[in-house]
Amino acid sequence: MTTPPPEAITWAEVDLAAYRANVHALQQWVGPRVQVFAVVKANAYGHGLVPVARAALQAGAARLVVHRLEEGLALRAAGITAPILLLGYVPLAAAETVARARLIPTVITLDFLRALGAHAPADAPHPVHINVDTGMGRYGLLPHEVVDFLRAASGIPGVQVEGIYTHFATADEADTTYLRHQWRVFGEVLAAVQAAGLMPPLRHACNSAAIFALPEAHLDAVRPGIATYGLQPSAAWPAPVPLKPVLTWKSRVARVRTLPAGSSIGYGRTFVTQKPTTVALVPVGYGDGYVRRLSNRAQVLVRGQRAAVLGRVSMDQIVVDVSHIPGVRLEDEVVLVGCQRGACIPAEEVAAWAETINYEVTTLLLPRVRRVYVDGG
Repeated sequence: MTTPPPEAITWAEVDLAAYRANVHALQQWVGPRVQVFAVVKANAYGHGLVPVARAALQAGAARLVVHRLEEGLALRAAGITAPILLLGYVPLAAAETVARARLIPTVITLDFLRALGAHAPADAPHPVHINVDTGMGRYGLLPHEVVDFLRAASGIPGVQVEGIYTHFATADEADTTYLRHQWRVFGEVLAAVQAAGLMPPLRHACNSAAIFALPEAHLDAVRPGIATYGLQPSAAWPAPVPLKPVLTWKSRVARVRTLPAGSSIGYGRTFVTQKPTTVALVPVGYGDGYVRRLSNRAQVLVRGQRAAVLGRVSMDQIVVDVSHIPGVRLEDEVVLVGCQRGACIPAEEVAAWAETINYEVTTLLLPRVRRVYVDGG
């Protein structure tokens, strides 16, 4: 057991060695000709932006991928000089900031290209990528707009379209019909771009699920996110390479007592004991990201055994049934996500109880959940 900070009430242990091993395993899977762009947006899916970004680069990732300008700037402020791709919208007024930080934006308007080019060094055109909306219905150029946009972009000084990409809407589903439709549309766009003599040097399309579901779409680079954190991209496409979960979420027993039959637990009296019940109070709740949907559904690990959550999850506390677990004491370790003494509660199981996906389980961890970084090598 890793020793937590003495003041920690709830904390997440983030295994950077496991993260690097996952990135390496994915690189081995796609082969040396395909670059890995490590996705570390949303605070590295809750794992911690800067430490995970550094681990990604140590593991051989060619560049980092975030969504928002603020994330890219935070990486630059931490001294990270590697290429950083921004996937999302950047305000026109921020073009100078992007240029100064040498971040690589996704651009879909000529106005932004012109603004960016005006701030780029004369001897070093600023790289940008374009996103092709092949069926996601969000950000990006429609397929029929791409060639004209690239042609216009080629005449704007100070910028260079370095990459072209798309994003798949259903890569995590067993039915690959729509996935293959998007892939076909993107292929048609690439063929038209090639015929026009405008092909950027980098083409990419695959997120974690698509890496396994559609290997012919690996192209020049892939953008794994969830798989790098050791979590499964989907039930339909479990990773065929060994991945180790990077995050273990823990807390402590804050009180142990036996309640008589007929005792209500938590707001709304949604659980009433039917017999004398030994319970443990655990100081974690939806104020930490342990969502209310887990009320009367979830389980945690105490002394290597599962303990059911009784009553509603509140902002700061939950109550769990430890009647069947001998010797539970004040400050015993409680595992909310992860393994303890050979027993495991994976993020996927917590997601099922919460009626969501494993992405959300880790990304929802709020700042007061202390991240403790461990590194086995």
